[in-house]
Amino acid sequence: MRDHSEAFVAFDTSKLRNAVAIADGGRTGEVRFLGEIENTAAATAKLVSKLAAKYRRLTFCYEAGPTGYGLHRLIESLGHDCMVVAPSLIPKKAGDRVKTNRRDALGLVKLLRAGELTAVWVPDARHEAMRDLTRAREAAVEDLQSKRRQALSLLLRLGRHYPGKRTWTQAHLHWLASQKLDHAEQRIAFEEMLLAVRQAQERVARLEQAIRAAVPDWSLAPVVTALMALRGLDFVSASAFLAEIGDLTRFQTARELMGYLGLVPSEHSTGDKVKRSGITKAGNRRARRILVECSWSYRHPPRVGKDKLARVAATPRAVQEIAWKAQSRLSARYRALTRRGKRPTVVVTAIARELSGFIWAVNREIVTPHTLAM
Repeated sequence: MRDHSEAFVAFDTSKLRNAVAIADGGRTGEVRFLGEIENTAAATAKLVSKLAAKYRRLTFCYEAGPTGYGLHRLIESLGHDCMVVAPSLIPKKAGDRVKTNRRDALGLVKLLRAGELTAVWVPDARHEAMRDLTRAREAAVEDLQSKRRQALSLLLRLGRHYPGKRTWTQAHLHWLASQKLDHAEQRIAFEEMLLAVRQAQERVARLEQAIRAAVPDWSLAPVVTALMALRGLDFVSASAFLAEIGDLTRFQTARELMGYLGLVPSEHSTGDKVKRSGITKAGNRRARRILVECSWSYRHPPRVGKDKLARVAATPRAVQEIAWKAQSRLSARYRALTRRGKRPTVVVTAIARELSGFIWAVNREIVTPHTLAM
């Protein structure tokens, strides 16, 4: 028989075991540590079933981390609410210098009962799979860049300098193939480095092809197509951005999206003293990096290139108007900030912040094309 009406349960997760704490409902409800259980579906289901027999309502939470969203999906499938908590937004006492699994679980459950925790957006299984695919491509690109640096570093130590302006073009590859090194050991090392570069390039190409094959069946495929109308965003970058951010409709305003991406200025003000500094860099760093990289294209005057024309034509009229408005405004904004003496990196960050607002507007046109007015 159920004795109590409500309880809050917090997990401090780890690879093998989860520490569990529970707090009874009400301001003065008892808070206690239940111990540790194995981090398995069977052990978790057994605990949930035992608690559900005693309480009418259960609310669970745990910190977002390397253990993923499996625990959240399991608890939700058992019919209970589960919050995945943003670790960076958990209130912490400045003087607390002791950290254990028990203390973390007890502190988390108290904050859950008090309503002081901030949840992260939890993707469904398919969306998480798309995110894993785009992140694999990002890791492959980083690996390719690392292998390219290794090959060029070897030549630099030997005093070999490419006379052209751009590296890894067809002309540069021919120059690399023409290099004759004095020692057999160096020749072997250099050839292995070039082989590793070619293999890394093939890996990137395979992953990009996998993304192109997967997106048409994705729920956000129409948004990917629409975002490609914006300057600087191509198929891969649009897919990667949406894989990281997810459903943009959860942001009520463009400013909320800017804040989530960490592109708004930080502030520390007290009394009459107002102090603002660099951007907060909160939220998803991968999505923020993609936007900043795309924003460099707005240093050029507004125009729609031959390759971009077909992508723009494939989108609704309203999206085309937003894309052209973005080009006109952001290019002018780049020039205005540059004339004021702002550093290029600062200017591009400001452009990225405004670009996120245009992305929000494009998504609104695609998801709710006629219900919301600009």
